[in-house]
Amino acid sequence: MQDAELAVQIERVFWDRNLGRGISGAREVWRLLKREGIDVARCTVERLMRQLGLRGIRRGKGFVTTRPDDSSTRAPDHVQREFRADRPNELWVVDFTYVPTWPGMAFTAFVTDVFSRRIVGWRTMSRMPTDLPLDALEMALWIRDTAGEDVTGVIQHSDAGSQYTALRYTDRLAEVGAIASIGSVGDSYDNALAETVVGLYKTECVKIDGPFRTADELELATLSWVHWFNENRLHSSIGYLTPIEKENEYYREIHPQQQPQLGELALH
Repeated sequence: MQDAELAVQIERVFWDRNLGRGISGAREVWRLLKREGIDVARCTVERLMRQLGLRGIRRGKGFVTTRPDDSSTRAPDHVQREFRADRPNELWVVDFTYVPTWPGMAFTAFVTDVFSRRIVGWRTMSRMPTDLPLDALEMALWIRDTAGEDVTGVIQHSDAGSQYTALRYTDRLAEVGAIASIGSVGDSYDNALAETVVGLYKTECVKIDGPFRTADELELATLSWVHWFNENRLHSSIGYLTPIEKENEYYREIHPQQQPQLGELALH
């Protein structure tokens, strides 16, 4: 394929909202092209992207949203910065962030499965009560229950923010047999994977689709981004698969003839 033809394909993949989304770097674009059967060297993709003025987006610095509640009982840290899992629903990490809108700040919380990097729960609200992370947790529980998956024993790791140590939240974890795990306050390494997801969200969704007039607009943009993140985004940490592909691969290996239907993320 000649450079001119390749350039057309590279631009198409880069800007496609279901593929490169206008934010993917040369490595991701190269792998997306390979998935479509377009055989091209990575260095060629890099060269043509430079010529076309196409650049992958880079993450900026994060923001601290954690506020501890010294009166709450803190669970021990069961993770100790070892963010690895051998199966789905072994370890979830949770975090939230804020996003400016015209009337004021809105907030989004996420629940991410460490094994597949899948965002299994999320919630966007115009305020930051305990209900924000609790609603994200409820979505994650619903997604897994709909797929017929047992979450008993899942470790749910967070920082020491008051939203995650609140009695309603910890009681809900206990009801479903989840094990709470809490890192320290303000230490990004103690919840590094969750903060990575937040950083990607700010870079790939908020920066690209914003500014937002309302929390409802932000919620719709988040819905679109989460769907892309789970269904189409290639993750280097799981062998350049999508999170859904990673989970499907796991279930095919343990149940060659039977695989649970993975639930689709829905808007609360």
